[in-house]
Formats: sequence, C-alpha cells, structure tokens
Amino acid sequence: MLITLVILVVLSILGYTLSVQVAAHRHRNRYLIDYAQAQYACASGIKQAITALSDLQWELISRPNEPDFSDVFAMSEPVYQDFLAQAAPMMTSDDTLTDAKSRRGGLVREDVDDSATAWDDDANDIPWQEPVAITGPYGPPWPLVTDAVEFEVGSAKVKVEIEDENAKYPLGWALIQDEELQTQAEVGFVTFCEWMGYQANEIDALREGLVAINKIRPFQIKFEATTAPATTSRAAANLRNRVSRSRSRTTATRQTRARRAVPVAEQIQQQNAIFSRLFHSSIVDTDLLARPSIASESREESALKYLGRWATRAVNINTAPRHVLEAALTFGSIADAPKIAEIVIQQRQEKPFSDIEELKQAAFRYTDAIEKCRDFITTTSTVVSVKVTAVSGVARSVAVAGVSKDGQKIKRIGVISD
Repeated sequence: MLITLVILVVLSILGYTLSVQVAAHRHRNRYLIDYAQAQYACASGIKQAITALSDLQWELISRPNEPDFSDVFAMSEPVYQDFLAQAAPMMTSDDTLTDAKSRRGGLVREDVDDSATAWDDDANDIPWQEPVAITGPYGPPWPLVTDAVEFEVGSAKVKVEIEDENAKYPLGWALIQDEELQTQAEVGFVTFCEWMGYQANEIDALREGLVAINKIRPFQIKFEATTAPATTSRAAANLRNRVSRSRSRTTATRQTRARRAVPVAEQIQQQNAIFSRLFHSSIVDTDLLARPSIASESREESALKYLGRWATRAVNINTAPRHVLEAALTFGSIADAPKIAEIVIQQRQEKPFSDIEELKQAAFRYTDAIEKCRDFITTTSTVVSVKVTAVSGVARSVAVAGVSKDGQKIKRIGVISD
C-alpha cells in the first residue's frame, strides 16, 4: 500500500512538472508569435506614416481665450489641477458639453437627453465630464502636430503619434564649440536643465556624455558649400583599373581624383543622420534624462520629453514651451531672453508669428537681440518624429523615426526601434 502511494505521488509530481513545462513552452511560443506580429505591424505603421506625411499639412491655430501650454512642464500636480479647473470654463463650450454627455468609455449614446447633467449608472447618478486637455499650438496637446491615429494590422493594435521636433531643445546646441557662441550655448543648456529640476552635479554628469560625443564629431551650426571625392560604382572602378593596367609602364600619367560639389542641404542631412544615432545611443545618459520631474496619474514630465534628439538646429517660437524659448533666445541676449520669451508667449496666442520680422515688431525694444539669434529660431517646423507603438497579445513593439519635411518632399533622418 505504501509503495502504491509513493508511486502515485511520484506520478503526480511528474505530471504536474510536465504540464508546467508544456504551458511555459506554449507561452514562449505564443509570445514569439505575438512579438513577430507586433514588429511587423510596427514596421508597417512607420512606412504608412512616413508615406502619409507628404500630404499631411499641420497648421497653427489661434488660442486667444485659452491657457497656454508653455508652463505646464513646471507645474506641480496640485497647481496643474487648479490650472485645469480654471481652464475648463474657457475651453468647454455648449457644443462640446453636449458631445461629452453622449460619450462614455469611447461609446456614443444616441438616446441621451441633451439637458441631462448626470449619468444613470446602476440607479446612481454619477456626474461625469470629459477630461480637459490643454490645447497645443496645432490643436492636440503639445508636442503633437495632429491627433494620434489608431488602427489594426492583423491581430496587432497600432498607435501613431507625430511630434514637432522643432518645439524641443536641440541637444546639439550643448555641443557648440564656436567661441562666439559657446557662452550663450552653455547658459542656454544650464537654463533648460535647471527648469527641469537638475542639480549642478547632474548637469555635469550629462555634460560628460556630450563631451564624449563631441570628440567623435563636432556639431556644426553654420555650413558652406564644399567639395568631396566623387563616388563611383564598383563596375566603373574595375573598368578604370583595367584601362590603367593596359597602359605602358614607361608612360607616366598624372591622375587627379574627381570631386563633386556638396550642397549645404546635403551636409545638413548627413549631420542629422549621424547625430540622431549618437543622441539615441548609450553615450547619452537617457536614464537621467528620462527621470520624471513630475509624475502623477494624469501626466509625467521629464527632460527627455522636451529634448530634440534628431539634430535639429532651430526652435519654432510658435510651438516651443517657455524653457526651450528662453534657451534659444539666450543666443541673442542672456539677460533679455526671459523678457522676449514672455512677449512671444503672449503674442502667439492671438496670432502665430509668420516670420522673424513680426517678432521684431512685437518686441521692438529687443530687435538687436532677436537679430543675433536669428539662426537659432524659426516660425515653421520642418522636422517631426513619428512614434509607432504596436501591441499584439502581451507583446509590444515601439519604433521612432525622425523625418524632415520641406513641402511635399520627405527625407527620413533615421529610425530607432526597440
């Protein structure tokens, strides 16, 4: 009897162990399938989004009666909630209230009474109001240039978000070595970091990575047309070698290597590609940059959210928040940068600036400072990042692409994927 009991126990243990191993094997196989589907959907989303960018036009909106997004990044959660409470009456019209009443959990109710102010849920009246979001320069919350798009690719759910990279602080500015600009660049970088809550030792830690990048390649602000050795195909090179060998050894020939002109636009594109890889590499302390300065259920703020890592060289004064504006305007005047930034924030709510001359007219007392930083500010955004998140089952895949847009001409700077 005892032997039979022992055998049953052993068989039970073996059966349990086998079932656990089979379940784990199935789980791994399921995850691999889900991850492959998520990666495929992510790649498809990137291609589709970049293709659609050529026809996508994002326009700035007027926000005269709405609170500005400029200082949200620095608000503590209690201050932010008070800010939303004060903003709600200005941002909620009768039409939007009616629309909000007819929606709950993303479902539209056709039989709703427009005069109702509460929902009947299990015999309890639960007041409900659609959450208020601070309007960004294009309508959606900053830094989106258009509303996020969601769709499905097979079993994967895909979300596409397009962000304005010219609204962020260009990380390349911290690498400027020009003696005429180095002081302003240093002050601008420190200004940005202090706004994000970093201490002096943390700023020094960030500099170490930037110094390492600067040793690899200096970051240029000004470009001039130059020349470079002309590239030839392998077939052409082989033909040239055969012709050269067939010549008489006694004949001395002087060969000059062909060169071609390299336009400024091509040099900028090459720099963008190189630094986008460097800025997304492990050389930069992304853990420190991604550390939340403010974290709550409603939002999460960090320096990484406001950093441009696609080698942008100018900030859009119509779309940048306060600390990015101040860092950009520092190139004109360290002392006057906060004053000019305040003028920009007040004026752009009424009407976005169409060019730098309009800024000079609005801030005529600071014309000289604005002219000095002309190379660092703009009124239009030409660089965006496309973030695609794909989820299939329990697997998740994320890819981000940097894209420059000139009219309908699209150039991909690079793609970073997990």
